[in-house]
Amino acid sequence: MRAVVARTAGGPEVLEHSERPDPEPGPGELLVRVAAAGVNFIDTYRRAGVYPMEFPHVVGTEGAGTVEATGDGVTGFAVGDQVAWHDAPGSYAELAVVRAVGAVRVPAGLDLVTAAALPLQGMTAHYLVASTFEVGFGHDVLLHAGAGGVGLLATQLATHRGGRVVTTVSTPEKAALSRDAGALHTIDYAAMDDLTTELPAVVRDLTDGAGVHVVYDGVGAATFDASLASLRARGMLVLFGGASGQVPPFDPQRLNAGGSLFLTRPTLAHYTATRGELEWRAGEVLGLAASGDLDVRVGTTYALTDAAEAHRALEGRATTGKVLLVP
Repeated sequence: MRAVVARTAGGPEVLEHSERPDPEPGPGELLVRVAAAGVNFIDTYRRAGVYPMEFPHVVGTEGAGTVEATGDGVTGFAVGDQVAWHDAPGSYAELAVVRAVGAVRVPAGLDLVTAAALPLQGMTAHYLVASTFEVGFGHDVLLHAGAGGVGLLATQLATHRGGRVVTTVSTPEKAALSRDAGALHTIDYAAMDDLTTELPAVVRDLTDGAGVHVVYDGVGAATFDASLASLRARGMLVLFGGASGQVPPFDPQRLNAGGSLFLTRPTLAHYTATRGELEWRAGEVLGLAASGDLDVRVGTTYALTDAAEAHRALEGRATTGKVLLVP
């Protein structure tokens, strides 16, 4: 099979397109013919060595495809089933081995390329607005990177739940996409000289001086201070990523000074800890996409041979919606 391998830690240039032996499913595993693989920031962190990884390794963890074989002890799946997953190392490939307990069925009416865009970002958006801070009617929400994959999905889900969503974007084109997803207001933070002071001032103007109930921040270092300053008393900062870099250590007393604030650093694994929870989240997100009630924007698709280009575009914040690799 063809696959994308990171030979050593480094930039996108370390990604190589190479031939690898076809994998075989072990006990409790599925062998899946990959229709599309998701490109995510966590892939770039692992490639760069930010997260410890063994090298060389086949990159990627997310995708969708068709089951070609099952390992011993697998129940509930059969050859020919269409499945999606968010946590199968080695997904940038023509064939991937997926743990059956981590696979979910793709509902009828949803094509595999669209399904591949949803497991990680869709379930992330779901846990953010449905569990970490449960958005309800009248909640004011600030969401960074509103035109990104998580941003577009989370905006729709929060709006469906009655939230009033303000997003940050970096171009007029991204602002238009964010508004189409349901954002009431978009803020061009690329035009601000001092994000830490200017962004909270705009947010408070939009919320009658109070600030927002919750900030969903996947940008990290560049936006963290502005996010804290945009919260109302007893508001929550949900730091779910670090696209601009990891947030350095800080004094927890700032939470007191800011108004008894809450800070959490969640990850999807802890919100899909049981099979039941995984099926609930995936079922809602994939079901909404299949019914047309959730608009899934696939921004760009690349061939496996262009994986390095896909990483450069993602890290350069030159993408909107979901980025996919298609074998």
